[in-house]
Amino acid sequence: MQIIGGKWTFLILRNMFNGDTRFNEIQHDLSGISPRMLSQRLQHLMSNGIVERHVVPSTPPRVEYLLTTKGKELLPVFQAMTRWGNTWAIMEGDVTP
Repeated sequence: MQIIGGKWTFLILRNMFNGDTRFNEIQHDLSGISPRMLSQRLQHLMSNGIVERHVVPSTPPRVEYLLTTKGKELLPVFQAMTRWGNTWAIMEGDVTP
């Protein structure tokens, strides 16, 4: 939880599991996150070996963020949390199965 428990971190990783890897794509999908916060969260994930930053040689240069092997191993955790949330209707405010 020290790595994925921060505000926005779970949602950033969820987007990366779905394939969004560019800064602007992630920011666009996460309504309300500031560029500064997204940058801080990505730095935190990189420093913990969950995400890598790659510069794609193009004109203009493009930066992509990719999950590392360590990051990809979080997928079953996210899937289990999603199943649990769906079972207990967490997003709907209902706590009965």
